[in-house]
Amino acid sequence: MSENHIVKHDFGITREDRQLLNGHQSCILWLTGLSGSGKSTLAAAIEQELVNLNCRSYILDGDNLRYGLNRDLGFRPEDRSENIRRIGETAKLFVDAGIITIVAAISPYRQDRDKVRASIRPVDFIEVYVQCTVEECEKRDPKGLYKKARSGEIAHFTGVSAPYEAPLQPELVLETNKQTVSDSVNEIMAYIRRCGIIYSNKEEGETK
Repeated sequence: MSENHIVKHDFGITREDRQLLNGHQSCILWLTGLSGSGKSTLAAAIEQELVNLNCRSYILDGDNLRYGLNRDLGFRPEDRSENIRRIGETAKLFVDAGIITIVAAISPYRQDRDKVRASIRPVDFIEVYVQCTVEECEKRDPKGLYKKARSGEIAHFTGVSAPYEAPLQPELVLETNKQTVSDSVNEIMAYIRRCGIIYSNKEEGETK
């Protein structure tokens, strides 16, 4: 189908309407970092904290999405870029639905992350660098991936045989080899409160 024949529909209910129903703003919390740095662990802990506050949230996990939406993609640079483009487009839909969207994906290339940021309102994209040394990630190696990468079983593995480009100006840097999960979650929650995404008077267990 020619793009000239595609018409974007406006269904009337706005993002602001949905946010009003939810009782909070929406955004993308984009967790980027090496495999084993703690992104998925943090994502789960953040979502639990948000649920405790009766906030609407959802995790878009890089590995999980490769079982469905991105199952046709490999790990070559062009595939990685397309992987992040699709995750970004999906995250934008969730934000429009009024949901606090937590992305946990290595997303190794700075340009790909910057493209997602540029495609949405600046205040809606919160880049969180989950910083951890390769050495520490390899010690943890919860999935045994580094061992396989070192032996040559896995090609194009970030931090071993493929590059990782750290954010230059992330909104938050969490040093997960130095701070606890609880400390990291508290730092994120404090930040999104300061940004007005979660209203300061929201208390745990509050019902709307």
